[in-house]
Amino acid sequence: MSTNILTFLLINEKKIWILMKKGKTAKIIGFKTAKVTYGTVDSVNFKSIYLNIQTWVEPKKEVENWERVVLNLSRDIKHTLFNKLDKQIFEENIIVDLDLRPSGISMNKKSFSNLEINFYFRPGVRCTDNHLEFKSKKLKETLKKIAKQIFNDNFSKNEYFKLHLTKSTKEKNIIV
Repeated sequence: MSTNILTFLLINEKKIWILMKKGKTAKIIGFKTAKVTYGTVDSVNFKSIYLNIQTWVEPKKEVENWERVVLNLSRDIKHTLFNKLDKQIFEENIIVDLDLRPSGISMNKKSFSNLEINFYFRPGVRCTDNHLEFKSKKLKETLKKIAKQIFNDNFSKNEYFKLHLTKSTKEKNIIV
């Protein structure tokens, strides 16, 4: 997936509109209960990157105030990021957007959850160097480490939600 930028070229005194793709995304494998990707909206002026974790959550127990549970989960994720962030690469100001609708959460029903985290590179970090290009191993491993930390600290030990990769569970019909 990429972001499109509409621009024009002046060729022989005629304006020609072209579509330029500047954004990029890539998958991070190794997660059984979520789809994890990272990307940038501008790979030409590479100043920021986002990490996206998509999963389906199913409540483990009944709760009276799901809004409070979702807000606490979002706050806990921010604390995890602040404590584990590689401050040599990223600035401390990050944006965490947990999209999980409290109004739709109910027992025996899966709800879609989308977590997007925006990171900004520190001034002076040259993202065009081989070690920090968009598809570089170092950048991918750094983001995978952050995603694993979020899973370990905030999702795996969560007392309220069980995670699923998809909404439907594929069960085999066994004829007895």
